Amino acid sequence: MAAAAVRYLRSAGAPEAGGTVEPLPRPDLRAVGDDERAPVDPLEFRRVLGHFATGVTVVTAPAVESGNARDGGTFPAGPAGFACQSFCSLSLDPPLIAFMVARTSTTWPRIARAGVFCVNVLGAHQGDLCRGFAVSGSDKFAGVAHEPSPVSGSPRLAGATAWIDCAIHAVHTGGDHLIVVGRVEAFGASGGDDAPLLFHRGRFGRFTG
Repeated sequence: MAAAAVRYLRSAGAPEAGGTVEPLPRPDLRAVGDDERAPVDPLEFRRVLGHFATGVTVVTAPAVESGNARDGGTFPAGPAGFACQSFCSLSLDPPLIAFMVARTSTTWPRIARAGVFCVNVLGAHQGDLCRGFAVSGSDKFAGVAHEPSPVSGSPRLAGATAWIDCAIHAVHTGGDHLIVVGRVEAFGASGGDDAPLLFHRGRFGRFTG
């Protein structure tokens, strides 16, 4: 049987909003052993899953004090953010959402350090914005209009169709990714009929109907 996903919180007890979460280290951890893994071609697996259309978000977090990151580096100044397709609602009571992030992400340790984040749901006109947040090693917020979200202070991007302000509730391992569960503290939408930004088979698109 595959090993159970590892759940950890900020402390042994229930987490507090805005508390720091220790990002998981990056060992060669797999959900199953080599003798259990099905013979799946990773490229073909990605191609097939690409047929599932998803919405697109940018997950942001406020600036944190510079400190040693898990990879031995330091946190850059300013807020953090990355483009994320793997986002979903999870629970109504309590209100929870979830997103997935690669364990090799250099942005995740900064979000974990902040303990809070904001999910920005992108509109069909924001494809270029999404591309900017999908690139590592650059100032992703250069020229990007934003304001602090009301509870966490995470960047709320101008033009987003909706936003969800969260505190990190729990983190689970899922193979080479982390499953981050957020407790919703505030949320809102543009109130218009803006079409969502969609991603399908490696390309951006929009809903028509």
